[in-house]
Order: sequence, then structure tokens, then C-alpha cells
Amino acid sequence: MREREEIREAIKTGKAVLGIELGSTRIKAVLIDEDKSPVASGSYDWENQYVDHIWTYDIDEVWKGLQGCYSDLVRDVKAKYDVQLTDMAAVGISAMMHGYLAFDDNGELLVPFRTWRNTITGEASEKLSELFSYHIPQRWSIAHLYQAVLNGEEHVKDVRFITTLSGYIHWKLTGQKVLGSGDAAGMFPINIADKDYDSTMLDKFDDLVSDKGFPWKIRDLLPKVLVAGQDAGRLSEEGAKLLDPSGCITPGIPMCPPEGDAGTGMTATNSVAVRTGNVSAGTSVFAMAVLEKELTKPYEEIDLVTTPAGDLVAMVHCNNCTSDLNAWVGLFKEFAESFGMEVDMNRLFSTLYNKALEGDADCGGLLAYNYFSGEHITGFDEGRPLFVRSPESRFNLANFMRVHLYTSLGALKTGMDILLKKENVKLDRMMGHGGLFKTKGVGQRILAGAIDTPVYVMETAGEGGAWGIALLADYLVHKEKDETLTDYLADKVFRDAKGTGMDPVAEDVAGYEKFMEKYTKGLVIERAAVDAEI
Repeated sequence: MREREEIREAIKTGKAVLGIELGSTRIKAVLIDEDKSPVASGSYDWENQYVDHIWTYDIDEVWKGLQGCYSDLVRDVKAKYDVQLTDMAAVGISAMMHGYLAFDDNGELLVPFRTWRNTITGEASEKLSELFSYHIPQRWSIAHLYQAVLNGEEHVKDVRFITTLSGYIHWKLTGQKVLGSGDAAGMFPINIADKDYDSTMLDKFDDLVSDKGFPWKIRDLLPKVLVAGQDAGRLSEEGAKLLDPSGCITPGIPMCPPEGDAGTGMTATNSVAVRTGNVSAGTSVFAMAVLEKELTKPYEEIDLVTTPAGDLVAMVHCNNCTSDLNAWVGLFKEFAESFGMEVDMNRLFSTLYNKALEGDADCGGLLAYNYFSGEHITGFDEGRPLFVRSPESRFNLANFMRVHLYTSLGALKTGMDILLKKENVKLDRMMGHGGLFKTKGVGQRILAGAIDTPVYVMETAGEGGAWGIALLADYLVHKEKDETLTDYLADKVFRDAKGTGMDPVAEDVAGYEKFMEKYTKGLVIERAAVDAEI
């Protein structure tokens, strides 16, 4: 970490770089210095609303949140370095991927923002997946547009531009209708060779809706695709006023291509190189694996997106991870408090997680499902948390904790097995980050056993997507000629990063496979519980 005066001078002379990410519950800003280290931050808490059966965020709240987050950052800079933030070397905007923001000729929003969380495009998703021979998830922008067509929604004929949340904010700040490759891949399928939307699929879509007589072609509606390091415009005078109504920020700051939260997460964990990936495990869990080649066929369980640099990524996204596990830990807390004990939650988690490592590799025949909500990978629209055992099971605390750690990654392993076993995808390492990995060595070992791949956990893994988009903005202005994003991250950001790597334990790998046989067979129990509405 640099000395305070050096950081102060870098901020004062406009050498710092800003990244802002709009997450589902929090907007966060991170300012980095010339060492790529976070030196100040700001935040704003917000929540989505469920209005007329649509998960949405009010557009006015988007700007209120962005301005609130930025002003919080400005206050942090002032408090730490006694300097007014006015100019920066670069700025980047990131946000939740996918969803649907549709605008007319005048740039007016036609319908409320439809976020990634909505599951209202099932018919469109199914029909487009069949038409393209390519899996189109419900949350993708093209699924939302086509569902609106199928619904006969009045606004569709007036659409002149559709984009994601990051693309929308970037457009208003710069005037540029562009989008980073990773986020664009959540709007419409990308041709990896061209690093642009797939032209054959664009034509197929136009043919599909040709009988509707719309005055647009799909190419006209989508933002231009850019990869990391490409010029995405500059902060305009109007944009400067939108971001900072106080008028202190200087227009003309270069801005990198806006990105989605998956791409910034990959950047923040140094997981953009081919044969690497990352697993984010908290309330939900998803894995990103950077592929060497296309998959042989589409899979409903696998979403295909890209890194910010435009390389193909297989994404396995699961709705459930640690919620049930946390509930059981909470029960043990309640038990201890009933005996008058004071419980330190960090110690309780650490004790119980480490106890799991004493259990049998196959969990002693115990079975559990962590389905608080539905899980599309295993075919459930809703879920029931379950714990099941037979009279012959080895029922003890170690196996009980181990089975709940195993099942927290059960759906993820189902998807990863498609990549690793059916598609023979090769991975040199995966990076783990999120709450599951907080207890040192435990979640890391469980994941390594689940996917039979070395798993690394870095001390910087908690910095998050706002730091990731700040790094992408820094890459825009500080990359050397022909320097790839992979090389930039490896050489200039993570060269001295501290972390721990763990190879899979053969006994864990074999035990996890045995557990998964029971997990797969036992899905009929989960189905019976859901069908019985208990």
C-alpha cells in the first residue's frame, strides 16, 4: 500500500480510476490508485420492487442510487485524503447482467425495467433455444423482447433501442450505445470469432418476426459490442451532471466498455484466462469456466457468455447454496444459547465447518437438499429444504455438517459434470470466492473434491465487482501495446497476490461421486415434497 501523501497526490492530479457496480442490493464505488489498490469507496443500499408481477427497479431510483453512491465516495476521499475528487484517469460502469430496458425514438423508457430475476419468458426461451440450437436463458434480453412479441405488447412496435442496466447508464453518461462483450452475451448470442452478435441468429430472429411488420430489424436495436480495452467514449457534460449534480466532476474522462457483474467478478478474481474459472458461493452459487472451444451441443443447464475480452465462457448458475446450511448453524447457535452460552458466530461456523472434514468422504449415507427455492438445473420450479437418512446411515455431527456442505454444491456439480465429463472441458484451476470459503480450507477442499480441480482462494477475493470494473477502466488507459487483459491482470494486478491453492483429495473426489449417486436418485423425494405442497 502506498503512503497517504502519494495516494493524495494521485487523486489530486486525476490519476486515480473509478469503478461503480450496481448490484442487486447495493451500489458500490471503488477508487483505485496507480498500484491498482482500492484507496476509497462509497455505497448506496437499494432493493428491487415487485410491481404488477414484474421484478423491477424504478429508473429514478437508479440515478438517485448512482448519485448517492458517488457522493458517498467523494466524502470518503475527503475524509481520508483531504482532497476534493474532480478528475480521474478513467471510469467504468458495471451492473447486474441481462434483463430488458427498451427505449423509443426519443430515448424514453417504454416499459418498467425487467430485471434478470424475472421468470416470465419461458415460452420465448424455449422457442428461441430451438430456433437457434443454442440455449437462451429466460433472463436474456432477447428472450424478454420475443416474449413481449408473443404477448402482443403494444410497446414493441415503438422500440428503437434495448440494452442492459450497465449499458443504459453508460449511454446516459457518454451518449454511446455500446456494451462490453460479457454483458452483451447476456443480450444475444455472441460469435466468438467475430466478437460480435451471431449474424446467422440475427437473421433467423428477423425472419421469425417478419410477419409482424415491425419497423425495425434486431441489429438496429442492440448496442454495439466492445471488448476490454476498446474506446467506449468519454463522460459528457450532461453525463457529468447526472453522476455528480454538485458540478465538481470534470467532463471528458475516458470510460471503458460497460460490463455485467459476471465479467467484473472474473476480472476481480483473475479468472479470464482460458482453462481457468471462478466459483462464487453465497446465497446462490455460480461457476464460470473459460473454454478452449465451443461445446458440442447446447445444454439447458449451461449458459454461454464471454469474458470482457470476448473469450467463450460456460456459466453454471444455481439458485441455492448456503441458506439451508446457515439455517442449521443458526439452530446450533440457539441450542448453545439455551444452555446460557455466549456464541461467537465466526467461531461457531469455523468449528462446525472443520468438524465436517472429520466425516466420511461419502457423508456416511446421509442425504440433504438445500432447495429454498426452485433449481432449474435439476428441474424444480420451487423447493423444499430436506434432510434424509436411513437406519443404516452413520448419523453423527461430522457427517451431518459434511452432507450440508456437499449438498450446497450439489446442483452446481450436476452442471459442472456436464462440462467436465460429457464435454471433457479442461480446467487448470478454479478461483473460489464468497461466504462458503470464509472458513479457511474447508469450502475450498469441498469444492476441489466436487469438481476434481485445484481451487484457489485469494485474500483479495472479497474486493468485488466494483474493483473489477475499476481494473477494466484502468486497463483501458494503462495497457501497453498488444497487452492482453490476461497478461495485464497476471503481471500488473495479481503478480504479488497472496492466496492459497488446494489440490483435490482423491478420497473426497470418490466420496463426492458416491454422494451424488444418492443425490440424483433422491430427487424423487424432493419432487414428492414439492408435489405434496408440504
